[in-house]
Amino acid sequence: QVYLVESGGGLVQPGGSLRLSCVASGFTFSEYVMSWYRQAPGKERELAAFISADGTPNYYADSVKGRFTISRDNAENTVHLQMNSLNPDDTAVYYCKATGATVRSIGHDYWGQGTQVTVSS
Repeated sequence: QVYLVESGGGLVQPGGSLRLSCVASGFTFSEYVMSWYRQAPGKERELAAFISADGTPNYYADSVKGRFTISRDNAENTVHLQMNSLNPDDTAVYYCKATGATVRSIGHDYWGQGTQVTVSS
């Protein structure tokens, strides 16, 4: 079975930090672009960051640029999102997504279950 198991969410005060992790299994992790999406209350899901299959960061949304860092460890089948200088606008459910990036894997997308991040005093 395919699993994307997320952890690290929780309640944090404004200005604080959290590190999200997503551990993948059941597919060839190194063949997939990994992304973090988030969905705030009353808003559509948005792409926060993605990282290429070889580990080079490729994109950050303007809203998180300079504060968030995406990384991956293909040996551990894990992608992380380090979130610093958090503010209430970062409150959202954060989702890990795997997107196939090879001939064999293209068209295969997997989503994690989501983890809640709440930034509040």
